[in-house]
Amino acid sequence: MMARFIPFIFVLLWSTGFIGARFGLPYAEPATFLLIRMLANIAIFAVLTLVLKSQLPKGAAFYHCLVTGMLIHGFYLGGTYYAIYLGMPAGLCALLVGLQPIVTAVLLLGQERLAWSQWLGLLLGMLGIALVLQGNMSWQDETHQAAAFGFAGLALLGITLGTLYQKRFCSQVDLVGGSVVQYMMAAAVFMPVMLTAETMTVTWNLTFTLTLAWLVLGVSVTAIWLLLYMVRHGEASKVASTFYLVPPVTALEAWLAFNETFDAFSAIGFAIAAVAVFLVMRKPGQSVFRKKAQVDSQASSTI
Repeated sequence: MMARFIPFIFVLLWSTGFIGARFGLPYAEPATFLLIRMLANIAIFAVLTLVLKSQLPKGAAFYHCLVTGMLIHGFYLGGTYYAIYLGMPAGLCALLVGLQPIVTAVLLLGQERLAWSQWLGLLLGMLGIALVLQGNMSWQDETHQAAAFGFAGLALLGITLGTLYQKRFCSQVDLVGGSVVQYMMAAAVFMPVMLTAETMTVTWNLTFTLTLAWLVLGVSVTAIWLLLYMVRHGEASKVASTFYLVPPVTALEAWLAFNETFDAFSAIGFAIAAVAVFLVMRKPGQSVFRKKAQVDSQASSTI
């Protein structure tokens, strides 16, 4: 009975990642914050690798995991954190990077035939974004909006190319062992940024400590365990039908936690964008795209 709710719990955990960034960034700059998080992830997943007797990727798979870690954890998380750090509302950031299925569909147009409903989803996605951008959302700081959108675009590019790369080259890699290598690469991405562009100052208080603990244990570890359960019990494909809920859920959480407000235009835009992503990701017949669109590898790499 509870198994049917696991995909929704997984997506709920995913959405709190944006909220955690907003909570922690006042106390540590983005690359510094993410490096600490990656090091904690490496330590925990190294232990899990030993306990579960998981296999670290070897040979070509090792290098493919490095590329995936750079794109997804490095560019996606780095872009997301910097966008929020520069004042972008967490809900808007979640919406922009949540367009990944739509961007993927566009990139695969030459290889995959889309159903009419997916074409409708593409058009609705553009309409939804236009309404959100036309609306009035409360930014923390409007000074660097252009840069914030640029970093959100980097995050979107990273998650899109990273998931496509992982589906092609890392689909057979052990989830836990592969995560260790991906987190190592992400740490290597964030370290030079921290050393050259940040003060490396961290305010270790209760809020930052609890936020870091949640992002590591609640998002990275717990979400991985839920994913492993879904894969083992054949539920991973159901995550696809719930991913469209992430942006509006994040916007609601940001409103409750930080009073991030948005007007009617933005609310309608979020709703339309959610429908758009749902239409693009829903399975016409048996698959979202005619050949391949399993979400399990995507979910495993973006926690």
